[in-house]
Amino acid sequence: MRKVLIFGNSGSGKSTLAKAISRSESLSHLDLDTLAWKEEMPPERRSLSESSLEISGFMNTYNGWVIEGCYADLLEVALPFSNEIIFMDLPIALCIENARNRPWEPHKYSSKAAQDKNLNMLIDWISQYSDRNDTFSKLAHEHLFNSFSGVKKRVVENQSINELYNSRNIKK
Repeated sequence: MRKVLIFGNSGSGKSTLAKAISRSESLSHLDLDTLAWKEEMPPERRSLSESSLEISGFMNTYNGWVIEGCYADLLEVALPFSNEIIFMDLPIALCIENARNRPWEPHKYSSKAAQDKNLNMLIDWISQYSDRNDTFSKLAHEHLFNSFSGVKKRVVENQSINELYNSRNIKK
């Protein structure tokens, strides 16, 4: 069974691709946003050990899966069990454009208005991707990509899901 990790900057299309793959191949889907944060305001990250237990439980429950997110520290938990990774390495300008056009994410926000209220903060976050040195950074994602010896793809521009696997814009 296919066990895929998808990662990259916010707005790069991770969730869209993960949902499409999970639907078309009947794979279970885990969005790391759903387990990385405590349910409180202001938001606070859950401990790595707590999130790791949930990721391990998910992987042990399902034979085939797609896990996606921008958390290199959490992705590293699943990396040894993955047989494929996809690095959504789009230019920052495209990630910002995608974020502006993002449909409402009801699993993250109570309304589209609440989501849009955070858009300026998200755009600032996206624009810092190449400058950060944290678990959400391009540097951390490049390390994941370079350290993986299995099947790997790098997506460098927006394209339809149908075009994705036949495109020259994926670099192995």
